[in-house]
Amino acid sequence: MLGRIILLVNMSNEVEMLLRDAESLYHEALKELEAGRLRKAAENAWGATAKATDALLLTRAKVEVVRGLGRTKELYKLAKADQEVKELKLTKEYNDRILHLHGNCFYEGIYEIPDVDLKKLIAETGKYIENVKKLSLNK
Repeated sequence: MLGRIILLVNMSNEVEMLLRDAESLYHEALKELEAGRLRKAAENAWGATAKATDALLLTRAKVEVVRGLGRTKELYKLAKADQEVKELKLTKEYNDRILHLHGNCFYEGIYEIPDVDLKKLIAETGKYIENVKKLSLNK
């Protein structure tokens, strides 16, 4: 019993640390955006998304992701099994960020994407983090 309690406390501490990291990266993204450094802002917003997603997977799926290996696959599995994750459309939000912020903007240097407002996507990363916090800290 004591071992399970320690494990739960350690998991809780790790989740809180991941969420703090996500919030910190998000605030850095907003600073970079304000300074006109879109590429850096995009990568920080993606990093915030990744950290928040890792916290979600740890609490809701009991899966520890190592440096992104399997993150997307595990999130898809979680969305199939978890109605709250599905209702919040977290896979869509995650996919928008991995494709447009991480892939297109940061790696490819593409700053204009048809029907995508990169600045808005960066700014709305805070909502993704908040939704993940609700699911991660209240479960």
